[in-house]
Amino acid sequence: MNAPVDITGVELKTERLTLRSWRESDLEDFYEYARVDGVGQMAGWSPHKSIEESRQVLAMFMREKRTFALEYEGKVIGSLGIETYDERRYPELALEEKRGREIGYVLSKDCWGRGLMTEAVRAVVRWLLDDVKLDFIIVGHFIRNDRSRRVIEKCGFSYVKTIPYDTQDGRTEDSMEYILYR
Repeated sequence: MNAPVDITGVELKTERLTLRSWRESDLEDFYEYARVDGVGQMAGWSPHKSIEESRQVLAMFMREKRTFALEYEGKVIGSLGIETYDERRYPELALEEKRGREIGYVLSKDCWGRGLMTEAVRAVVRWLLDDVKLDFIIVGHFIRNDRSRRVIEKCGFSYVKTIPYDTQDGRTEDSMEYILYR
């Protein structure tokens, strides 16, 4: 079952990152990476066409209280969301009586290849399993997204299956799905 999650007041620190709630003052940083071709498509959404589009998404992040801003050297460089998963997609896992969520993430193209997302995912996984007391976390990546696959594998998730995924930008892509149990 999808367990309730609220990141209000939560701040996670790693060696190089601060994971925290979004602020209105993050708008410029957010738009800077969200408008870059190749960033959003890895997570199933199109590059932002205007700062107003970024403002609307930022308002949603702040309202829903389930997406961390990833701050690196005083600048927001990405996000990590704690999403609801589609409970009907995993009947073979018998998750009905277990508490879980799905995570999704995106990182500025300028920061790819530095291990920052692996660092962020490990911190959020630790918080979700140890403090929130989830029983499991699900994550997926599009088959073409090798960077995300490497993050998932480094963080100890186990492959479950490949499923079709309808993206926010109107495409359907195969997503390799993984799970990590407490």
